[in-house]
Amino acid sequence: MAEQKKMVEAITSMEEDFAKWYTDIVKKAELMDYSSVRGCMVIEPYGYAIWENITHFLDARFKELGHENVSMPLFIPESLLQKEKDHVEGFAPEVAWVTMGGSDKLEERLAFRPTSETMFCDHWHSVLQTYRQLPMLYNQWCSVIRWEKTTRPFLRSREFWWQEGHTIHETAEEAMAETEQQLNCYADFCRDALAMPVVKGRKTDKEKFAGAEATYTIESMMKDRKALQSGTSHYFGDKFSRAYDVTFTGRDNKLQYPFQTSWGTTTRLIGAVIMTHGDNNGLVLPPAIAPIQVVVIPVAAHKPGVLEAAAEIKTRLEAAGLRVKLDDSDNSPGWKFAEYEMKGVPVRVEIGPQDLEKGQCCLARRDTGEKSFVALDGLESQVQSLLTAVHDNLYAQAEKNLEDNTFDLNSWQEVKEMVETKGGFARTKWCGKLECELKMKELAGVSSRCMPLKQSGTEGVCPVCGEKCTTDIYWGVAY
Repeated sequence: MAEQKKMVEAITSMEEDFAKWYTDIVKKAELMDYSSVRGCMVIEPYGYAIWENITHFLDARFKELGHENVSMPLFIPESLLQKEKDHVEGFAPEVAWVTMGGSDKLEERLAFRPTSETMFCDHWHSVLQTYRQLPMLYNQWCSVIRWEKTTRPFLRSREFWWQEGHTIHETAEEAMAETEQQLNCYADFCRDALAMPVVKGRKTDKEKFAGAEATYTIESMMKDRKALQSGTSHYFGDKFSRAYDVTFTGRDNKLQYPFQTSWGTTTRLIGAVIMTHGDNNGLVLPPAIAPIQVVVIPVAAHKPGVLEAAAEIKTRLEAAGLRVKLDDSDNSPGWKFAEYEMKGVPVRVEIGPQDLEKGQCCLARRDTGEKSFVALDGLESQVQSLLTAVHDNLYAQAEKNLEDNTFDLNSWQEVKEMVETKGGFARTKWCGKLECELKMKELAGVSSRCMPLKQSGTEGVCPVCGEKCTTDIYWGVAY
């Protein structure tokens, strides 16, 4: 692909300016537009179609695991938000407030939800009575407001779309199992749908969700070797339940506090896909989430039978369960090739008069640019196999990027050199002290990403203080 002539000159090369490359793609591929509300974006149809495919995939999995969708209010009374001290302090800088209703000043400020733990707790306080109602496994698809100081399309905006799961359980063990299950759910989704490998781990106390006892994360590596947090799962214990007086009558007929979790992922996954798989010709979409999995392009469409054959191919592939577009516009084939490369369509089918004579068509892969001629008979299975091959290749490339750019290091000086020369993930030991975590940021310019769930168990030294320790931790520069 690197040797292929660049067909879309409007895209800045990622080698020249990765940030500009990213912005060019989200605009040129018509994923989003800037709005008149600073820090908020318009998600255009093609971008929203990607998000819809993500939501359909995840929503089905959540329901398989027993979760039900609900809808909580957009507004949170200030008095309610204030009940959990750590939670409100963690979100205070990002909260947007409603102070007026029409021309009347409100008696109490209302927060636009930055997240919905408080509203779920308020609801459970009202409806939960007995252990027989547990667990309550809820999920919500919605947008939230966080007043970010700096924004980037899909990666960080003041309004963004997400899902937030909220569950309560009879025992701590059940809640912890839920936390782990949903983390694995996100990791499996990234592998199976986004062709994106991740590192699963636990956040440090400094980086955990405000009010949580423990936060677990999946961290992915982008093509510029920076980290992107792609999903989180939180264990709250009974901390929120106590703060909001959520109780139930247990099996011993005594009042007890339930144990709570929350977990979520957002439209930043679209940004993750762009930066994991995209190239200098535009988007490269994994087939599972591509709005168009196959585009059919007639060549010399004015010749007898070409348009009819192209339409038949579309019908056959749709019948096989694929998302297919036939572009029979009067734009040139070259323009169409560049357009659908830009949009990241995984497979392109070309058919012209000579192909008709031979009973074949041409298949082109977006990920490698490779072309092959296949018989029209059995085309469905050929395309299906090619889509699987595209997914597998995208995953293998991303996995290689992660493995080749993860370095086992021993000192903050080595980590700093890594950041300044090549980027990537630094895997070191860590003593567990906050002061060393803060010092690593100051000295090497990296933040802690996670303590991997799979620990080596070997002994080493903290890269900052030199103390002997065994905990593995990942560091990196993050979006």
